[in-house]
Amino acid sequence: MEAVKRAFSRFRRSPAFTGFTLFLFVLVLNIIVQGPKAFFGARNLNTLFSKNMPLLLVTMAMAPLLISGTLDISIGIQLALVNVVSIMTTQEWGVSMWVGFLLGILASLVVSALGWLTVSVLRLPAMLATYALIYIVRGVNVLIMRNPQGRIPDAFFKTYDSLIAGVIPFSALFLVFVFALWFYLMRTKFGPSIYAVGGNPRSAFAAGINPVRVQFQAFMIKGLIAGLAGICLTLMTASGNPLQAEAYGLRSLSASIIGGLGFGGWGSMGCAFFGASFLVLIQNTVYYFFNLLYKLIPGFTVTSYWQNLVSDIIIFLGLLMTIVTAKTRREALKQGFVRQLKGGERLGK
Repeated sequence: MEAVKRAFSRFRRSPAFTGFTLFLFVLVLNIIVQGPKAFFGARNLNTLFSKNMPLLLVTMAMAPLLISGTLDISIGIQLALVNVVSIMTTQEWGVSMWVGFLLGILASLVVSALGWLTVSVLRLPAMLATYALIYIVRGVNVLIMRNPQGRIPDAFFKTYDSLIAGVIPFSALFLVFVFALWFYLMRTKFGPSIYAVGGNPRSAFAAGINPVRVQFQAFMIKGLIAGLAGICLTLMTASGNPLQAEAYGLRSLSASIIGGLGFGGWGSMGCAFFGASFLVLIQNTVYYFFNLLYKLIPGFTVTSYWQNLVSDIIIFLGLLMTIVTAKTRREALKQGFVRQLKGGERLGK
């Protein structure tokens, strides 16, 4: 019993606690509104995972950047880049879909390297640099694919939207891979280095850690996970669109903060997962809540605008709660925004 209490006490002090609490609250609320049998149904769980996997992964892709003390708000439009590269290379060059996906991930890594160059090497403010990167990537997307078009083989999107053994969503394998990758990385030299650089880059430099190299590794990990998110987006839509998913950049940042991630040396991949899951379940809960009102109140009608408004208000309150109830995260958030707007500290001085 004492061991359980100590474990819970440690968890309460962890970055993920507030995000987990919010996630657990909205999970229970969703189960009540939708009904346990309907919520835990295999098809419903499969829909939740497959339709929201891009958001889950793109939020997890943001995690290594935030921990290392930087960010990339162009990450959303990068999913569209992976999408159009994957579609157009198979359509125009005749390569297999697998090769198209690999080229899409390569494109994501190239853009991530460009982001690292502007933010970590040239010391441009991360928010401004990656905001400008949105327009560059968007322009590249339109050059590659002028209009929404293309289609992937049926076997790919049908497999993505299927159940393993009739129970486990196939799309959940992407989550398993990302968590396994992160678990491995945290047990390498990269693990303590990324927290050291994010917490205090000058001290990390004095200790023999190269902050620029560590942030390069963080950007490459982000690029890989964002590439997987772009593949999920392609499998989900089964077609190409050069201008989709741009909003995922700010949504992933909001989800990260709600989950407990801070700017620099604070948080974990679990924080990103809880924050993104909170956003997903809030929207799901509000949708089924209004459906319930339709059935209970004769003549009741409301537009989707009000559903979105209620969802956004709850998300805002969750964001506010996360910041207000965690002093350490609040200070990290404040210092991080100041550092990003000033262009970051110059290291080694």
